[in-house]
Amino acid sequence: MTLSAEIMAVRRQRLIGIGLMCLTVIFFASLDTTAKYLGALLDPLEVAWARYTSAFVLTLFVSNPVTQPGLMKTRRPVLQIVRASLLVTSTVLNFFALRWLQLDEALSIIFTYPFIVAIVSGPLLGEWLGWRRWTAIGVGFGGVLLITRPGLGGFNPGAALSLASVICYGLYAVLTRMVSRVDSNQTSLFFNNAVGAAVMLPIIPFVWQMPPSWFTVFLLVGIGVLGSAGHFCMIAAHKLAPASVLSPFIYTQLIWVVILGYLVFDHVPNELTLVGATIVIGSGLYLLYRERKVGKTTTSEAVIE
Repeated sequence: MTLSAEIMAVRRQRLIGIGLMCLTVIFFASLDTTAKYLGALLDPLEVAWARYTSAFVLTLFVSNPVTQPGLMKTRRPVLQIVRASLLVTSTVLNFFALRWLQLDEALSIIFTYPFIVAIVSGPLLGEWLGWRRWTAIGVGFGGVLLITRPGLGGFNPGAALSLASVICYGLYAVLTRMVSRVDSNQTSLFFNNAVGAAVMLPIIPFVWQMPPSWFTVFLLVGIGVLGSAGHFCMIAAHKLAPASVLSPFIYTQLIWVVILGYLVFDHVPNELTLVGATIVIGSGLYLLYRERKVGKTTTSEAVIE
């Protein structure tokens, strides 16, 4: 294969990876929309149980310990359980937050997770921050204040729950980076669904409500399908393209939640939410830019600006 042919093949792979990442955010936007709709009919804990249980059962048909004997083998079992528990906690908090927040508001707050990752990467991964990245984080949280507007119109429990969800997700993301050094993505995904289903199982008898219709049952199963499809596409995308190429396209999820929020709930984002989301996204992209710029010259103990 000639050099030009190799370059074209790499470009083609990256384009496919970008396409898969764009498909990923559509699945996740649809998942949040479905969760918000179901949260008005059922307890969010029941919705979270359905999300993980259906995802666990469905993925067993594709990836299970019988067809993949090494699937459950991990060199960091405690870390896998902790990170999966953080993910299910983040999911539950987010589902509760969606009772009070519009989809665009919740997602704009969720977009701050790179800031949480950057903050905790120092003590956990030895990736310390410089003043430029601290400035970006401060500006980004200023955008969050525009979205949540604390003190204006009273306390918003949805914003507090969403921020708590983001903190859990940021910790989950850092622990995922740690286990990815020794375990496969398939193993990590299996633990996500298995631990999530196991954690929610003893809770469901206390919150169970009979779904009001077969359509609701369909959505309860569908929410697990959307989650599994989203994670499958995300894993496939990262096999074809580096994270630095894919990360900016995550922000296209905001477009889909605005569209779905309007079509399903007749929600229109207000101006301050859009301005705050723009600030958050801009700060997140700057963090990505700094990471790419210094990534080749920094060590695991270096200061990242």
